[in-house]
Amino acid sequence: MTRGRDSDNSGLSLFATELQAARSKTGMSRDELAARINYSASLIGMIESRRRAPRLDFAQRCDEALGTPGTLARLQQHARTTPLPSWFRPYAEIEATAAQLRSWQPSFVDGLLQTEPYARNVLSGRPNTTEDEVDQLVAARMERQLILDRESPPLLWAVIDEGALHRQANDVEVMHEQLLHLAEMSERPNINVEVVPYGAGAHYALLGAFAVADVDDTSRLAYLETVTEGYILENPSAVAEVMLIFDTVRAEALSRSASRDLIRKWAEEIWS
Repeated sequence: MTRGRDSDNSGLSLFATELQAARSKTGMSRDELAARINYSASLIGMIESRRRAPRLDFAQRCDEALGTPGTLARLQQHARTTPLPSWFRPYAEIEATAAQLRSWQPSFVDGLLQTEPYARNVLSGRPNTTEDEVDQLVAARMERQLILDRESPPLLWAVIDEGALHRQANDVEVMHEQLLHLAEMSERPNINVEVVPYGAGAHYALLGAFAVADVDDTSRLAYLETVTEGYILENPSAVAEVMLIFDTVRAEALSRSASRDLIRKWAEEIWS
């Protein structure tokens, strides 16, 4: 069992240093760069002072404006995980290259399928977290979702307990939009969303969320998370045990179409 290790802000620092160097070389001010890339000068300042992680679109536009072909975009791939909790970053790197992902969530919608307002409401409840830090966490979560839009996206099996559909995210409109988004995403050929109904009763998987990632045809890893730490399981017997739990709970789930119907039904009920 491998525990996620702490790391510093080297990703953000390197990106900020290269951005400042490229801007200095061209003699371009923050305001001038902002006008060219259609982002605010204040955001550029926050990224250069390592207070905000860059998004891929920002990096690509900077590359074009500053004549650094692909440099900042490549550095962004490392910097993007810095806002994430240090214990989650190792799994985020695995997730980004996985061919297949399986996820069990008893309490919330899976992070890869969350809308930005829903993610903000969930992450805002994190203790001792400033508004700026929440902004970075939300941006990092949205960045993770880009794997679902790439040319060859992973196959995602997202099994969710019905309780997650009923747990309000502080705002009815936010929850309504989240459920509609979840139903819409489930229509993609590579995304299977299945709901375990209340009728399944108490089951072992309610003890906590977990995920399994198939990196390739021969490598499979599991990820377990507590409120303060994340663990990557590499031992084949341990991963097999997690897979058994996943298959067992999935056997209790509604079909893909029935799950989508239930999600849409609840979306309309909370909106009425």
